[in-house]
Amino acid sequence: MSITQPNLIYIFADQLRYQSCGFAGDDKAHTPNIDQFALEGANFVNCVSGHPMCAPYRASLFTGKYSSSTGMVINELRMNPNHRAFGHVLHDGGYDTYYIGKWHLWANQLGHHDDPQNSYTPPGPYRLGFDGYWASYGFHHTYWDQYYHTNSPEKIVLPGYEPDKQTDLAIEKLTEATASEQPFALFLSLGTPHDPWDYDGVPENFLKLFEDVEFELPPNYQPENDPHADNWARLSEENRAKLTEWMRVYYAMTANLDWNMGRLFQAIDDLGLRDNSIVIFTSDHGEMFGAHGRRAKNIFYEEAIRVPFLIRWPGQIPAQHLSDACLNTPDVMPTLLALMELPIPGDVEGSDLSHCALGQDGPEPEAAFMQGMGATAIFEDGHEWRALRSRQYTYAIYKSDNSEYLFDNLHDPYQQNNLASQPDYQAQMDEFRQLLNQYMAELNDRFEVCTWYRDHWIEDRVIKRTATLT
Repeated sequence: MSITQPNLIYIFADQLRYQSCGFAGDDKAHTPNIDQFALEGANFVNCVSGHPMCAPYRASLFTGKYSSSTGMVINELRMNPNHRAFGHVLHDGGYDTYYIGKWHLWANQLGHHDDPQNSYTPPGPYRLGFDGYWASYGFHHTYWDQYYHTNSPEKIVLPGYEPDKQTDLAIEKLTEATASEQPFALFLSLGTPHDPWDYDGVPENFLKLFEDVEFELPPNYQPENDPHADNWARLSEENRAKLTEWMRVYYAMTANLDWNMGRLFQAIDDLGLRDNSIVIFTSDHGEMFGAHGRRAKNIFYEEAIRVPFLIRWPGQIPAQHLSDACLNTPDVMPTLLALMELPIPGDVEGSDLSHCALGQDGPEPEAAFMQGMGATAIFEDGHEWRALRSRQYTYAIYKSDNSEYLFDNLHDPYQQNNLASQPDYQAQMDEFRQLLNQYMAELNDRFEVCTWYRDHWIEDRVIKRTATLT
């Protein structure tokens, strides 16, 4: 392994949607550093979160597989470690690894997030090959004076605002990495702008940026809850009254995130790492904010599934390159491994779209296949869906009532006009039904109810098996 091999710096926010970034056209957003970064490499404008929730996203990111193969069908399950994961390939390829921030693949209790038996992932197979520096925790979403674990259950407190301090840790590790003869991969998993969105949950100077900004309910806001929503997605009247103020805090958190990205990007330059580092900025999923009668994520609508995916590698990836490829979460691992000339495990289910990042011709998926496997964090049937997101359309179907949806995202970006029953769109409907069946057959996804996984794959919220594809 030569030092000329590229380093990897993978930064992912939590619950930051594509639509709330300045480079995507949001004039309320205060994201100058991220906007500048978007001009320096490739912007995958159709990137989606294939299962838009925290733990399922991470399971797919680190294995290159879909939730129907990882078994991570809801949050707060313990990941099955029997995968050839991203960290394993990096380690075996001679890379030093650094993991900082939220992990969310260990806890097997609903709640009790700060108990070390849930927040601490011990060294070994459950770190999925990230055997180098570890400064992580299960998950929490309060951001002052928080903690991380290294190689013991002891909590190491980060005094101050967590994203600032985690960025400090990342810069410290980048500094150390420059003295090494080995290439490195650093993953920085930040918790913001995930709720709760209380005024005291973000530094005051960032909140002040938005004190005179008027926030409004989205055009596709619905005053009634979506009947397919679980308890995490439903809005109380009290919630509805707070939506615009929640947005204010969300945008302030995003502005702080951008400030930290500016510090991190500057450190990369100052340390001489710019030219030989692949740097990614992305997010695990978005946020609904009342659109379609929902809050949170775990749904096929644009606000939940569409995420930023910006990638820079000077001299290799052309600047200001817009790729319209339908990049999905399971595609990230094989795409990055191909760019780094590292082997892609044979059981990876995602596609290598490295040529799209490089601005080269090559095969691309017709659409991204997306899965909704159940409620957010309990085994409850009735919320399962499958969907496809192409360059133009979103097609979706619910298991509970077979209701179908077809949206033309180019002409109806807020997805207010369901075209599924319109005669002029039956050819598209037939094509999407066929493509969906093809994806599900290839993945052995039988569109099971959520409790089927509980009864067949999972014991005490620990995933005991994974899929065998046929």
